Amino acid sequence: MEWIDTHCHLDEDAFHQDCADAVARAVDAGVVSMIAIGITLDSCLRVLELAERFPQVYAAVGLHPNYVSTAKPDDWSRIVELAQSPKVVGLGETGLDRYWDHSPIELQAEYFDRHLELSQQTGLPFIVHCRNAEAEVVAQLRRHAEKSRLNGVMHAFCGSSETAAACLEMGLFLSIGGMVTFKKNEAQRQVAATIPIDRLLIETDAPYLAPTPYRGKRNEPAHVRLTASCLAEIRGVTKEDIALATTANARRLFRLPAL
Repeated sequence: MEWIDTHCHLDEDAFHQDCADAVARAVDAGVVSMIAIGITLDSCLRVLELAERFPQVYAAVGLHPNYVSTAKPDDWSRIVELAQSPKVVGLGETGLDRYWDHSPIELQAEYFDRHLELSQQTGLPFIVHCRNAEAEVVAQLRRHAEKSRLNGVMHAFCGSSETAAACLEMGLFLSIGGMVTFKKNEAQRQVAATIPIDRLLIETDAPYLAPTPYRGKRNEPAHVRLTASCLAEIRGVTKEDIALATTANARRLFRLPAL
């Protein structure tokens, strides 16, 4: 079985000592591609370096909503330049976050617009971070959907069935992470069971949100198969079915080659 981890943060300090080993463990577990996500300009430069270092790693570049208030005046222009790099396959992560509220929501929305517009200009898919802001994220996406076709994914989706339906209607993919394996997340499992198989992606968000039985420990791309196992169980299909579908979906959305 081949897996693709569509969202991980391999440039984080948690991987500073053993990033190569973590990538090797993922490959041994059948992970054929990993998308390392940038959250600041410096982070984007690091994930691009990792993508150039490891053939299985690709990069997404953008400014996370929690960090847009600390962005320097020329950071966005640098992101636009980086988006032209051959191993950059996505934009983000972007979106809105009212949980931490580290940046003014108006500034978050402005940068969200910038990512969506850049996606339209480049053809690169966008990656949406949404926390405590479902209605606002859906409204902002709808405004753009009225102007052009959307091309993106809701990262670590744990929203309501109504939000899922709205995002699917706009043509987005929904990516499921390790939280779906947590015992108390029955509502999320019910939503995950209804996502059309051709719009389903899987991710780790490593080093965060490790699935059961590693909850509370460092997550890494090799664990993506544990989330896939949970999805197979709740959907009443085999792990092979999940592997085939999510890998094909990731390659289609991010235009990843078959290695």
